[in-house]
Amino acid sequence: MSSPEDATNFLVSGMRANCDRFAEYGYQVYLRRVLIDFVTSRLTNVQGLERESAIHAGIGSESPAFFAAAWDLCRRGILRPGVRQLGSQATDDGSGGGGYSLTPFGVQWLKEHTRDDYVPTEPGRFAEMLAPHGKRFGPAFQERAQEAIRCYGAHAYLACCAMCGAAAEAILLSMRIAQTSDSDGVLAAYLSQGGRGRVEKELLGKATDAVRRELGGFTTLLKYWRDSAAHGAPSGITDNEAYTSLALLLRFAQFANDRWSTIVDT
Repeated sequence: MSSPEDATNFLVSGMRANCDRFAEYGYQVYLRRVLIDFVTSRLTNVQGLERESAIHAGIGSESPAFFAAAWDLCRRGILRPGVRQLGSQATDDGSGGGGYSLTPFGVQWLKEHTRDDYVPTEPGRFAEMLAPHGKRFGPAFQERAQEAIRCYGAHAYLACCAMCGAAAEAILLSMRIAQTSDSDGVLAAYLSQGGRGRVEKELLGKATDAVRRELGGFTTLLKYWRDSAAHGAPSGITDNEAYTSLALLLRFAQFANDRWSTIVDT
């Protein structure tokens, strides 16, 4: 069985190639049509009655992933349930959750950059990769990291960079709090003038130069883009910066987890 991310990738890539590729009856995206295309594309060496039986079985087994993918695209404002326009032909399958059409935002979204087709979204692979880090770095990190990926999915790139920077700061705070066992004191220092830099400096007070350089490589761009996103001047932040921010955030979380004892226990 495929994952919802696999289903999303198939749906989006098909619609980007031809927005009416999966159109049938009055729906712009008819899930039975999508499922037939998906299943048959994977039955290259099956013929005759065996092929028909495999298609029927595949439609049933793959349908949960595609229903989940379609609903996620609705949640993101790209699809909406129902026929394309009033008076179009409807079906029981379509009315039962198998028929969708593109929203105006969805039409524009399909024309934009394609790289985010393959950025996993909550509650998919990205969340799975973040889950162990969320347990270590706490709910503030988890909340901001998930907001970042949701913003990226909505093409809100400024907000994505801001949330990536905030999630990175949550990592630093969690490490410093673990190092000092003084949550109130660390938060008070962080909220004071110049507190962000001071907390990072104190955290790395006894760290080796190699650890300092490596951590700085992750945080410098994240902090820069976060500050650019938060200021009132035009930032010029695009999907390139937002995508890189997400990748850096994940790598930073992995680095901090791997170096936890080296940094926190020194």
